[in-house]
Amino acid sequence: MPRRELVTHPHPVLRRKAAPVARVDASIRDLVAEMFEIMAAEEGIGLAAPQVGESLRVFVTGERAGDEGEAPVPARAFINPVLTAMEGELAPHEEGCLSLPGIRGTIRRPPKVTIEAMDLEGKPFTLTSDAFCARVWQHEFDHLEGIMIIDRMSTLDRIRVRKALKELEADG
Repeated sequence: MPRRELVTHPHPVLRRKAAPVARVDASIRDLVAEMFEIMAAEEGIGLAAPQVGESLRVFVTGERAGDEGEAPVPARAFINPVLTAMEGELAPHEEGCLSLPGIRGTIRRPPKVTIEAMDLEGKPFTLTSDAFCARVWQHEFDHLEGIMIIDRMSTLDRIRVRKALKELEADG
């Protein structure tokens, strides 16, 4: 069983800007391993450290295809990620979030992204994608900034999910 658990809205860690990882060590590798376990158990495609109660700039993506049959997002850890380029006209796509169970909305994001990060050995890497994983990277990066999909939803979507959001807040 994982030592950490998925946290849901309105947990305050989800609204905090996450701190950079000073060095990649055994504690970070353990965190990442637990994040992969939790993400798989929750059937997610990505998970950020704040979603498991850790205010650190780390997220993982999982080996799973997108909702509409998009190519699988590779399993990978991103430590201290930075989105260095975001290109293209904003494109709408329905998104959900493990920390907002039962809540989905249409989110507009740039379709092409370049990301720089470190791997589990502390080695830097750069990736560029105009596939579904570009959207996943942006979603998880938002978590590191304390931003959630409800912040990016249209007014109409926010009104539509208001009841579900109030229920989460009452349970929190």
